[in-house]
Amino acid sequence: MPIEKVDKIWMNGSFVNWDDAKIHVLSHVVHYGSSWFEGIRCYHTKKGSAVFRLDAHLKRLYDSAKIYRAQIPYTIEELTEAVLETIRVNNLKECYIRPVVYRGYGEIGVNPLGCPVDVAIAVWRWGAYLGAEALENGIDVCTSSWHRPAPGTFPTMAKAGGNYLNSQLIKMEALANGYAEGIALDAFGTVSEGSGENIFVIRDGVLYTTPFASAILPGITRSSVVTIAKELGYSVIETQIPREMLYIADEVFFTGTAAELTPIRSIDKIVIGTGKAGMITKALQQAFFDIVHNANDTHGWLTFV
Repeated sequence: MPIEKVDKIWMNGSFVNWDDAKIHVLSHVVHYGSSWFEGIRCYHTKKGSAVFRLDAHLKRLYDSAKIYRAQIPYTIEELTEAVLETIRVNNLKECYIRPVVYRGYGEIGVNPLGCPVDVAIAVWRWGAYLGAEALENGIDVCTSSWHRPAPGTFPTMAKAGGNYLNSQLIKMEALANGYAEGIALDAFGTVSEGSGENIFVIRDGVLYTTPFASAILPGITRSSVVTIAKELGYSVIETQIPREMLYIADEVFFTGTAAELTPIRSIDKIVIGTGKAGMITKALQQAFFDIVHNANDTHGWLTFV
């Protein structure tokens, strides 16, 4: 999806013009993938513009950097205000928000510790990640030939730039074969997640989702859906999911900041359920969108701009 340019980007405490937001070609991040980032949404709710779960996203950003021994040179409170101010400066009522922490220009080599830790925040207008119709009609996906990393290789609980080389392979393979998205298995052959989404499987009225140990990113939308589902009276089980369970599920859907709640209508050309969004998926979508569109938030998930 093309990026729509806005006026300003926040970089290391100051606003710079969009076209001037540049880094040196010898910055550590360019060569070694040493970055950590978040994808966050600001919704234009009926009560005003509000960022969804900003606190949880920023906490995960700090956790990601900590895993890689990177010290973010700002407090969470400072970055919270920087995010909100970046939205205000660009006069956006709704947008996608991308805070990124990265090892900058200083030294070259695998050891990153001599390089500065830089921070930038960009915002831009962004619609439905997998297409507007996907939320209603669902998407066709495949099981990828690429697996998520094995334990002790890459820390998948960190939302690190380098991890997304794996995601790119999953996504490109799916698109090349005519699918909207791919589902990765973990190192043990059980279901992990999509290239950029967590996954839920519904069978006999029970929701199943994969655990952190299946090499998933701890999704903010994922945790929100777990809370919403339990409030609606559904059982949610976090467990390893065998591949074949996908094919015999009543409903399957992706979750993510970009994907929101996107139904899956087929996997590997096997129709899932009725081939469209199922009853439980629709109920969860309705509850989720009631929060982010109508601001009917009883959880304190919205931070108003």
